[in-house]
Amino acid sequence: MPATTTMPTVTLHERVEAIFKKAGLNDIQAGALARVIVAAERDACKSHGIYRIEGALRTIRAEKVVPDAVPELVQQDHSAIVRVNARRGFANPAFELGLPVLVERTRALGLAALVINDCTHFSALWPEVEALTGHGLAGLAMCPSYSTVAPAGGNKPLLGTNPMAFGWPRAGRSPYVFDFATSVAARGEIELHRRAGKRLPEGWAIDAEGQPTTDPDAALAGAMLPFGGHKGSAISTMIELLAGVMIGDLISPQVLDYLGSTTLAPPHGELVIAFSPEVFAKGRDGNPLERAEALFDAIAGQGARLPSQRRYAARARSEMDGITLTEAEMEQLDRLLALGLEAVA
Repeated sequence: MPATTTMPTVTLHERVEAIFKKAGLNDIQAGALARVIVAAERDACKSHGIYRIEGALRTIRAEKVVPDAVPELVQQDHSAIVRVNARRGFANPAFELGLPVLVERTRALGLAALVINDCTHFSALWPEVEALTGHGLAGLAMCPSYSTVAPAGGNKPLLGTNPMAFGWPRAGRSPYVFDFATSVAARGEIELHRRAGKRLPEGWAIDAEGQPTTDPDAALAGAMLPFGGHKGSAISTMIELLAGVMIGDLISPQVLDYLGSTTLAPPHGELVIAFSPEVFAKGRDGNPLERAEALFDAIAGQGARLPSQRRYAARARSEMDGITLTEAEMEQLDRLLALGLEAVA
């Protein structure tokens, strides 16, 4: 049986943060990136955990992201739109900067949106919506990516994996959260299949000639498919419009043209919309959070599982026992810390 190492969350955070600082990131960037990566490992979301470090480092080495960027809150009025310029840094510290203002505006107005421009995104979106639920707010987050997904009926990559996440607060319980790519699977899942020498499930991808394939290498050279056929394709296009066109930032084809590669983290914008259930329900009968619990109970009562329950179970185990990494993962962390950007030469 392969050797494993188990460590407290704080220890893994310190190691990941040290890797990013070694690569030239400032405290703002390194701390925010370490938080989302370690949160993914804590929740057993391997496709967005330490696996993502190398991609971030490659992007830094290619000078496609500013490692010492300091995001700027550019909002000057008190409207429902909060704007943060990531200044070509990563999206995560920009979100952390804008979150308190977004929460304040949402509580005052009932609805507010955070627009993040000029950022590089490489992580999951559930940390954003979970942060909002921690303040008693519901939230919706979305962003484009780079062209790796063929539209329904198409045969070439055009859309991004274009993830979308939603969160709803639950008093005394883990929030209701879903986060998924609008492709059949996240691109990271295909890469993990490739590394493990495993075939892909049918219906995930097409090759460069537009033919169905279960070969991860052929899929990476071809295109992924949207989930739900034309329905997923339409939702993905909506995300290009709302989180790209509408906020004046790049859409997936432009991102790929700029990068010239899918091995780097994509630069674009991000849109986060927050809602106050209390403000929306004001003057109506019943507490919206209590009414939501009746719905959740009815779902569970049929034997169905609410989304993110696997994550929350993994989180509870990690918080009690620590995060377990394989010998190969520990060697990867040691190599990245020792070599910095030279590790991805």
